[in-house]
Amino acid sequence: MHAIGIIPARYASTRLPGKPLIDLGGKSMIRRVVEQAQQSSLSRVVVATDDERIQQHVESFGGEALLTASTHPSGTDRVRDAYQQLGVTADCIINIQGDEPFIHPAQIDALVQLFNRSAPPQLATLVKPVVSDEELFSPHLPKVVLDTQGYAMYFSRHPLPYQRQYPSADWLLHHRYLRHIGLYAYRPDVLEEITQLSPSPLELAESLEQLRWLENGYRILTAETELATLGIDTPEDVERALLQLKANGEE
Repeated sequence: MHAIGIIPARYASTRLPGKPLIDLGGKSMIRRVVEQAQQSSLSRVVVATDDERIQQHVESFGGEALLTASTHPSGTDRVRDAYQQLGVTADCIINIQGDEPFIHPAQIDALVQLFNRSAPPQLATLVKPVVSDEELFSPHLPKVVLDTQGYAMYFSRHPLPYQRQYPSADWLLHHRYLRHIGLYAYRPDVLEEITQLSPSPLELAESLEQLRWLENGYRILTAETELATLGIDTPEDVERALLQLKANGEE
């Protein structure tokens, strides 16, 4: 199994400019993501960035980085650009979010294992049980419903399913909800295909790129994780990350 991890990292961010280079307890956020990914079973970990400052920083701590076009509309497009530049052949490509410094190697390995079968999936991603009403009703934490084989049927920022017979405050008592963890895996040929697709109506409505793939007939297999993640999008998220590091014994 030859699996490559690619971490898209943009410098520009409306709410947090220069986000990949933000210091978190003595290490940059992008360095923490790289070091976590390197502990997994991936054959190679590469940062795909549109900014030379990020590229130089990654290389300064011994990481590998490629400079990609600044015009890519999504991380998926940036991942494809980097994979083409590498000029290698992989069994699967893992798109690792560059703003999740606590990504766990076991989460990456769970996706890699899905491709270690005679009929590997086209695409794969992670899901996690919802444990609170705050998670369930947050539009920032997409939910997902699966079929009986573990393939995604739909993703939404709204809780799914809607339970008509119960008040919303009791929904978690009567159904096992799943939220989406934005870690993606692709077969190389499928990555090439999905980056040629135009934005779809459901994608535009929910602002969720993976709906474009479902609308075009692609199937997304899921693996379940119990491990929590923390994405960094705002200054408040940075404070939460610092508290998490302190709880982990890091200052």
